[in-house]
Amino acid sequence: MKAMILAAGRGERMRPLTDHCPKPLLRVGGKPLLVWHIERLVKAGIREIVINHAHLGHMFQPLLGHGEAWGVRIDYSPEIEALETAGGITQALPLLESGPFLVVNGDVYCELNYSVFIARALTRMAQGQLAHIVLVDNPPHHPEGDFVLDASGRISREGGSRLTYSGIGAFRPEMFAGIQAGEKARLAPLLDAAIAEDRLCGEHFRGYWEDVGTPERLGKLDAELRTLPPQS
Repeated sequence: MKAMILAAGRGERMRPLTDHCPKPLLRVGGKPLLVWHIERLVKAGIREIVINHAHLGHMFQPLLGHGEAWGVRIDYSPEIEALETAGGITQALPLLESGPFLVVNGDVYCELNYSVFIARALTRMAQGQLAHIVLVDNPPHHPEGDFVLDASGRISREGGSRLTYSGIGAFRPEMFAGIQAGEKARLAPLLDAAIAEDRLCGEHFRGYWEDVGTPERLGKLDAELRTLPPQS
C-alpha cells in the first residue's frame, strides 16, 4: 500500500511560525513533524509515499529529498493553490495508482500502529467499503466531534456519541471519481456520500494523538516528545 501525507495547507492559526515554514515541517521533539510520519510509515513497511504541497512548497524536497534517508521513495504532488483534502488527493491519484492507499494529515501526530490498521482496512475494503478511517476522542478544541461509530465499525453522523476524525484513513480511488484534477474539494461531502451508501467504516484509536493546530499545541507536543527515550 502507498501512503499520502497531506502537507499543502497554509496553517493560518500557526502564524507567524508558518509565514516562513510549512506547518508539517515545523520541528517537534527535535525533528520536523512530517519526519515522524515518515518514520512510522517506514516501520509499518510502507516504501512509497506521496506528499502534496502548496504553501512554501519549495522547502520540502531540499529537506526530504526523495526519501533516500529512510529507504523509501517520496514523490511530490505540487499545487499552485491548496486544493483542500479531497482535491489534493484527486490531483495525486496518478502517483497513488489503482489500489487502496493510506492518507495521513501532515499536521497531526499519532502513535497508531499502521501495520495493524492497514491490515484491518484492506479487509474491510475487500468487503466493499470505500474507506476505513481512524476516529479519536474529541479534543478540547472540537468537543462536538464528527462521527458515530457502532460496535461493528459502521460510521454514521447520528445515533450516539460522536468521535473526531483523526485525519488518518485508508481509501479506495473510486471514492474520488466525481472530482476533476485541479478542482478544489473537501473530504467531508465524500465521507457523507459513503455513509449514505453504508460504505464507510472505521475504528476508535485510544492512544496518543494530537492535532497540531496552534503554537500552544505545537509547544505542548514538543515538550512531551522530548521526554521520550532515544529510539534505536
